[in-house]
Amino acid sequence: MTETCLTPALAGQFITFEGGEGVGKSTNIEFCKQLLEQQGIEVVVTREPGGTEIAEIIREQLLKKPHRERMSDVTELLLVFAARAQHIEAFIKPALARGCWVLCDRFTDSTVAYQGYGRGLSVDLVMQLKVIAQLGIEPDKTFLLDAPVEVGMGRAQVRGPADRFETEQLDFFTRVREGFLAIASNEPKRVSVINAAQDLPLVQADLSAALLAFNHLSKESV
Repeated sequence: MTETCLTPALAGQFITFEGGEGVGKSTNIEFCKQLLEQQGIEVVVTREPGGTEIAEIIREQLLKKPHRERMSDVTELLLVFAARAQHIEAFIKPALARGCWVLCDRFTDSTVAYQGYGRGLSVDLVMQLKVIAQLGIEPDKTFLLDAPVEVGMGRAQVRGPADRFETEQLDFFTRVREGFLAIASNEPKRVSVINAAQDLPLVQADLSAALLAFNHLSKESV
């Protein structure tokens, strides 16, 4: 990950990429990074859970399988927010302050979808922890890469060994997708839904149009 950037004329923007397993977040984040850099925008890419030394240690434990004891759902939720608090303080806030655009693979929408809808934990509890951990930081824009669960899981299976989340049953991922789509429905201005079941060139054409439209609006707001 790039750790330094020049300060552009525009303020830094925090862009998050969300979606279930196998929807192509990593590939499309790199595409958006290159697109923005072609416009002279300084970009840093990061991920959650993770993004800093401490947060990556937490990530390793969250994704590791198997643990010798079952990780409780509440423990999982608290670890996700612990990693996020560190990530925001040590990486995201400083990058935004330097004027960088931060592209982040997952953020709190994933926590609502996975731990709230997927695990069945209280979304109100997730929101309470969000207030504590996020230090007022919110995404300026979110791209939800959406595909039917069977499509995403089929792609994920060819990537390599499954992590602790990827071994869940299809009904878990169905609930996760429902969570993401509920967030998008409730926040249509912030969240743009991209059909990730399309061929990659079509996905990236949709992303390009949405990103360029957002960049135009951000310029107008300066």
